[in-house]
Amino acid sequence: MPHLEGDLRSPPGARYAIIASRWNPRITDSLVAASRVAFSNHGVDDGAIDVIRVPGAWEIPVVAARLASRGGHAAIIALGCVVRGDTRHYEQVADGCSDALMQVALDSGIPVANGVLAVDRFEDAQARAGGSHGNKGEEATLVAIEMAHLLTQLPAGADV
Repeated sequence: MPHLEGDLRSPPGARYAIIASRWNPRITDSLVAASRVAFSNHGVDDGAIDVIRVPGAWEIPVVAARLASRGGHAAIIALGCVVRGDTRHYEQVADGCSDALMQVALDSGIPVANGVLAVDRFEDAQARAGGSHGNKGEEATLVAIEMAHLLTQLPAGADV
């Protein structure tokens, strides 16, 4: 089997989608801004990036599924922030969103980079949205670019 590995060169003509929650805007706006900078730093023109805002993390997967089914994007980046509260709502939203995003990727063959933070405290989210733990918006974008590049190297419908 050959050694295949993606890198951070976006395929020519590739479009990307950022789907971001409006919930916890101080965090999600920082994730989106870092994602856009990462795209720019890796040669992706702003015109090749579609940004779709949704109410919360729960709504991200349905939009990801719709975009993936249309096939117009090389990869999708999901950005949001779910902070633990006193009820099971946190687990339902965080786990449901994550599981659904993985299912979209598997069903469509389109990479879906999960940058939806699931944290115990708001301070934990701040640390991951440009604080001491970097910015998960940037990290998810780098994953999306690398996966888009890797998939161009794999034979369509065949085992490597």
